[in-house]
Formats: sequence, structure tokens, C-alpha cells
Amino acid sequence: MIYFSELKGKDVFTEDKIKIGKIEDLIFLASEKPNVSKLVVKDPTDKRLIIPTSFLKKIHNSILIGKEFETSELVENELYLVKNILDKQILDLQGNKIVRVNDVLLQDKDGFYISGVDTGLLGILRWLKLEKYFIKFSNYLHLKTSSSFLSWADIQPLELSRGQVKMRKDEKKLEKLRPEDLADYLEKTNVVNTNKILKMLDEKFAAEVIGNLNINFQTSLFKQFNPEKAAKIIELIDSDDSVDILLTISSKKRDQIIALLNSTKNKEILHLISLSKTPIGELISTEYFTVNPEETINDVINRIKIETADFSSLNSIYVLNKEKQLVGVFTPHELLLQDRDTPVYKFMIQNMIVIHLSTPVEISLKKMFKYKLATLPVVDSYKHILGVLTSDDAAKFMLNKLP
Repeated sequence: MIYFSELKGKDVFTEDKIKIGKIEDLIFLASEKPNVSKLVVKDPTDKRLIIPTSFLKKIHNSILIGKEFETSELVENELYLVKNILDKQILDLQGNKIVRVNDVLLQDKDGFYISGVDTGLLGILRWLKLEKYFIKFSNYLHLKTSSSFLSWADIQPLELSRGQVKMRKDEKKLEKLRPEDLADYLEKTNVVNTNKILKMLDEKFAAEVIGNLNINFQTSLFKQFNPEKAAKIIELIDSDDSVDILLTISSKKRDQIIALLNSTKNKEILHLISLSKTPIGELISTEYFTVNPEETINDVINRIKIETADFSSLNSIYVLNKEKQLVGVFTPHELLLQDRDTPVYKFMIQNMIVIHLSTPVEISLKKMFKYKLATLPVVDSYKHILGVLTSDDAAKFMLNKLP
């Protein structure tokens, strides 16, 4: 067996010792047994040659191919190993979790095919040529080290090329994931794939997943749903969240969906929509504090001392990723309970309560009471934070509306 990290960059020679380039990628068949069908070789002019593995003679310190080799093209059901697997998130059906592929294990005896993936630390160290040193050091300390290996039979790539999703009979194991984790993954694929996966889930679980998607994704999905299906989902989602979705689609389709709801849900939704003209944008504050997931407690405390000196209060600390998307939150109390060298991502709360510019103030206040929150972040359809709404400002607005 050989890891792709050991194969990538190897020189490729013909039988008569003519160097034609280096291995850049592999192409495999998307099937139950993913046979490696072609080599992708980068020649000295940076041109990529696709060579069928039928010309492959030997894999050793270098790659040997037949001198009469021919080039080919990608055909249906073939995928690139680097583009479609390496560094991608996949679903581990055995462990019911989402993991990242750090290396790919290839079987080069009795055929040439992908036998599994490495999702652990050793998979990363192998690329850095540090694996043997790490193992030697671990052995010296009498620590056990092993690759986090998943066989191909135990995993299922959720997103393949051309928007195709290959499902197996045991895909019901998807329902063992937390709805917010599956939603987070689906947002990294596309709406077509997401819709296909949701169709395989129990309606109630599918509704929970949809409820955890960002508003932009929710809107795209509801545009594809027929009114009957949309109404079924709406009846399973919290009414406060349903209103946010319904307000983003056309009034015609919204009316069709609401007409199909049961009488209780119908009245509740109509009442909440009638409140939707309240101006959240005029109430939100830009007095909020954000950090990066990798910052340590010590970093955050030092920044708070400097950057929040003029704040009237600090109830929540928001975590933004490199794309400035809101990915977590924690309170100053939770901050102080951690060790000084602990990174933020280890304890931040990822399943957040958020509102949008279209969310009625009444609903926002209701969420604050329900979840005992002093502030709520206001986000756009791409999870970018626009500001925060405080319970004081929301309450004052409601009091001013009283006769």
C-alpha cells in the first residue's frame, strides 16, 4: 500500500528512461471499488498529461510507464483525487461525524485503487515529511500513535462533480448527526445536493436541519419546494424562524404556503408576519466585540481591556471566521472559566440564536426571553454580523408602541 502524499511529486519516466514530468494528481472511478484509472502528470512546461494506468509499469522511487504511452481525457464517472477528496470534508458513516481527509491510501497490489483515507494528525505530518520523527518521538515517550484510517466502505463523499450525490442504503445514519453539524456541512455543498440529501431524511429531522441553515440557503430551498412540501416543513419549524424564511420569498408563493397550514399555525404565522414591518435596522447597535476562533483566552482578555473601554456593557463575545462570518459566541463568564492558553474554538457555542433585519422586534424580544439573552446578533443572509439588538432597546421600542 502507498499513501498519495508519498506518490505526489514523484518523477515519471518511460521505459527507455526519458523523464516526462512529475505526478500531480490521480483520476479514479466513482464506484464501490474506486479504481485509479489515470495518472495526471505535469511536464516541464507545466502542461498536464492524463495517462491511463494501463500504461503503468512500476511504482518505486519513481514511476515507470510504457514508452508507447498515449494521453487521454476525463470521462463520465471519473473524478480527480486531489480536487474531489483530498482536504475535503466527508461523512464518516461508522462514527456518525464529519471529518477532513488529510491523506489518501492507495492499494497497488491486485489492482490500483483507493482503499481508504487518513483523517488524523499523521496524515498531515506525512505531507510535511515529519511522520517518522513524530512516531520516533512518541515511541520514546511510550505513547501510542496510529493513523486515523477510514476504509472506503465506511465513508461517503457528499459532494461529487457535476452535482451528483452517490447514496448508499445505510445513509439513514445521517440522522445520527446533530442537525446543526449536518446543516453546517450542507452549506459548503450546493442547493441541488442539499435538496437530494434532505429528501432521504425523516421529515422532522429534515426540518431541524433546514432550521439550522443560513437564511440564504433556506430561501433557495423554499424556492425549489412546491407549496405543499414547503407547508409541511413550516409546520415543523418554530414559527419565529418560519417567518424569517417566508418573508424572503415572493408574496404569491408565501400566500399559497400559508393557506395550506393548519388553522393554528396559519393564525400564528399571519400574526407574526403582520408585525414584520418593525424597523430592526434603526434599533441595532454597532457596539459589539468579535474575536477569531484561534485566539487564546489570554489574547481575548488583553484585547477586551483595550478595545472595550468605552463600551456601556459586554454581554456576549462573537467569533468570526476568516470570511467574517459569525461562527460562534460565548459570554465573559464562560471566558473566565477557561485556562489562559485555551483557544476560543474549543469552548465557543456554535449553535447560535440570531435574527435578521426582517425579523419583527416582537419576535426578537420573545427569543431573548426564551433563551435568556441580553443581546442578539443581527446577521445578513451570508452570516455576516450587521450589529446587535439589546433587550433594553427592544423593550423600549415595545413600550413606546403601547397606547
